[in-house]
Amino acid sequence: MMMMVEVVLHLCPFVSSRSGLVLLMFALCTCTDAQHVAAVTNPLPAAFSDLLPHFLVEPEDVYIIKNMPVTLTCRSAPATQIYFKCNGEWVHQDNHMIERSLDPPTGLPVMQVKIDISRQQVEKVFGLDDFWCQCVAWSTSGTQKSQKAYVRIAYLRKNFEQEPLGREVSLDQEILLHCHPPEGVPPAEVEWLRNNDLIDPVGDPNYYITIEHNLIIKQARLADTGNYTCVASNIVARRKSSSATVIVYVDGGWSAWSVWSACGVDCNAWRSRECTQPVPGNGGRECQGLGLQSMNCTNELCPQTASGQDEVALYVGIISVALCLTLLLIVVILVYRRKKEGLDADVADSSILTTGFQPVGVEPAKPENSHLLTIQPDLTTTTTSYQGSLRPRHNATSKLPATNGPLLDPLPDGRHTLHNGKLTPDHADFMTRLSTQSYFKTMPRDMANTSYGTFNFLGGRLTIPSTGISLLVPPEAIPRGKIYEVYLTVHKKEDIRLSLAGCQTLLSPIVSCGPPGVVLTKPVILSMDHCAEANPDSWAIKLKKQSYEGTWEDVLHVGEELPSDLYYCQLEAKSCRIFTEQLGRFTLVGESLSMEAAKRLKLVLFAPMCCSTLEYSIRVYCMDDTQDMLKEVMQVERQLGGRLIDEPQVLLFKDSYHNLRLSIHDMPLAHWKSKLLAGYQEIPFYHIWSGSQRSLHCTFTLERKSLNTCELACRLCVWQVEGEGQSFSIHFNIVKDSRPLDSEFLCSDSSAPALAGPSAFQIPYLIRQKICSSLDAPCTRGVDWRLLAQRLQLDRHLNFFASKASPTSAILDLWESQHFHRGNLNQLAGVMAEIGKQEAMIFLVTDGEC
Repeated sequence: MMMMVEVVLHLCPFVSSRSGLVLLMFALCTCTDAQHVAAVTNPLPAAFSDLLPHFLVEPEDVYIIKNMPVTLTCRSAPATQIYFKCNGEWVHQDNHMIERSLDPPTGLPVMQVKIDISRQQVEKVFGLDDFWCQCVAWSTSGTQKSQKAYVRIAYLRKNFEQEPLGREVSLDQEILLHCHPPEGVPPAEVEWLRNNDLIDPVGDPNYYITIEHNLIIKQARLADTGNYTCVASNIVARRKSSSATVIVYVDGGWSAWSVWSACGVDCNAWRSRECTQPVPGNGGRECQGLGLQSMNCTNELCPQTASGQDEVALYVGIISVALCLTLLLIVVILVYRRKKEGLDADVADSSILTTGFQPVGVEPAKPENSHLLTIQPDLTTTTTSYQGSLRPRHNATSKLPATNGPLLDPLPDGRHTLHNGKLTPDHADFMTRLSTQSYFKTMPRDMANTSYGTFNFLGGRLTIPSTGISLLVPPEAIPRGKIYEVYLTVHKKEDIRLSLAGCQTLLSPIVSCGPPGVVLTKPVILSMDHCAEANPDSWAIKLKKQSYEGTWEDVLHVGEELPSDLYYCQLEAKSCRIFTEQLGRFTLVGESLSMEAAKRLKLVLFAPMCCSTLEYSIRVYCMDDTQDMLKEVMQVERQLGGRLIDEPQVLLFKDSYHNLRLSIHDMPLAHWKSKLLAGYQEIPFYHIWSGSQRSLHCTFTLERKSLNTCELACRLCVWQVEGEGQSFSIHFNIVKDSRPLDSEFLCSDSSAPALAGPSAFQIPYLIRQKICSSLDAPCTRGVDWRLLAQRLQLDRHLNFFASKASPTSAILDLWESQHFHRGNLNQLAGVMAEIGKQEAMIFLVTDGEC
């Protein structure tokens, strides 16, 4: 009897081992009869009695459109039973549509099962991201599971999250039209229309649609003038955005000057030009300047051609004009005195005080150097521009405090613009505006080193791929109702003037995030690599920030942070996390306290991709061990046609004032010789220690004695005099070696440069709020945020976390910054479970056995 029970439990998955005796006996009889019938009608050939079932058809992902149910299908052979389970629970057998058959070639029993899923069933599952089903098939040898099929309710919202805005641009200028389609499942596909005609980027390469669905017109043409519409569609619906009118105007241009005319009687020659190259169009500006030009064409006195009567007439005319001007001047003086006497003194004084605040119009003219937050006019809001000084004229010493926040933005000509609406970033104008500011003159124009995005209170993340540099904007860091256009960029060190004194050295990239002056309600986290071999006894590390005047200031001494500081730094083995509520330009500078202080250098070897001459060069780069420097060298070598010839190595470079030496050894002299006259090459100590030199490298030029020599075998040594060293064993074929430049040594980042909202975070927003509300309140037993910080090995920062309105939120922000690429929610769930919080149950747990 026990053996029979075991067989029944194996073949009947819907029978619970915890059921009562009566239910067990009923299932026993039912399943036994069913198996007996199956055994009679579908006998399993003896040759296949030990086969596990395999799936001929597996269920696939489907979408429920409106209220129409969907059908999931599964077919398996050999199979004696097959059932579905959804979200870990078995579907009742009455809901299965089962068909049995035999496979003619093999005689194996084949079973097919179908189930219908309704919209109501999917909506009943609350709190799960997706409704899923999978089928399980049995044979006499065991069971097999199919893949999971996800059932989602398809929809497409009506309102676009961001619609394109009209533009007026000059000829050949790049145009960026933004479009963020409505939320939908499946995600909406986006097309662009111009005057209701579909835009085909393949047919017209002047158009380009980005992965964020924005439309770029690379060089504006007159034919590109029109109404542009963003169209979003999925399997449910098709939505159109409001149209954006783009006007491409042509500013007038002067032709070439005509030839000089003959010298006239007045001793002048003339030439002219016309505003025809091109002629102004679509509201473009007329040519600026003179269309007629004269010059003296003789060095002698002009010939006297006027007669005596003509001279008299000339003098009479001059005298008459002078008399008229004198009378006009007298009248003006009399009128001015009369008006002045009638003015009230108090009114005159008050007008003096308010002359600096006269409104000059609702829509200000665009200055040449507009501010970073200057936006397109929003007709639903008001924008008032004030011209003049922001100080009352009756008190020259008192100053009106004005922040450079999103509500009061400085303009270069002394004006301020009040904003109360959505920011509308423009890709082309963004970099142009950024680079024209006096504070941002050195901002790079290549987008490979810059990321930007538009964020609201839900926050987001900016990443510069393959550099280790990112900016985390946590939820609630941006005030509700505000939308900021935020950028993140890394600078080339030679472009930034940063003076270092004594034993100071640059330890990190120079990174800008902004715009500076925006109001934040909680800190953002800037992450970047550093190259210090961290030892508190050997280093004094400071965070530097560049002021608006361009000077660099020490804003934090790392390791001596106070809760009241505006900045905080989490220093890790190879990277640092900077908490800041003030955006700007930052870098880490270290000062060695002893000769044991060391920087990590990355040593990388490159050689030509191909060689057709007798000479062959090997380049050895010695750079700070940060990802941005490796990326920069990789880009340089890609242009030079180089390739990696060995795995990069790390060398500790100490503050011992000794140079770095490089040399080649054990080269087969019968086939190769070095063209280096000395026995080694040196890189001066300070060039390396300062950290401000770009792409430091040495080149070893070798010469093979015959073109038939293809094998190169030698050893390259790099060491600091009286210090550590590294060696490379080089052995490869210079002709056949095909190792690519991009290898696993360059940490590639496949994530999007900008992520906004919930997609930028590992922890769902609602779950994050539950964890904060559970752990923020102090607990006498210590089961609160302090225990979470301890389990996450962040207890060194307890004073900093305690100074925040929500300590748990600050801890989770730091965890998000650390684990974005390798985030493990199960690990965090395990920590929550250890400290006895039920929030751990929100994380997915793997399914158990059937």
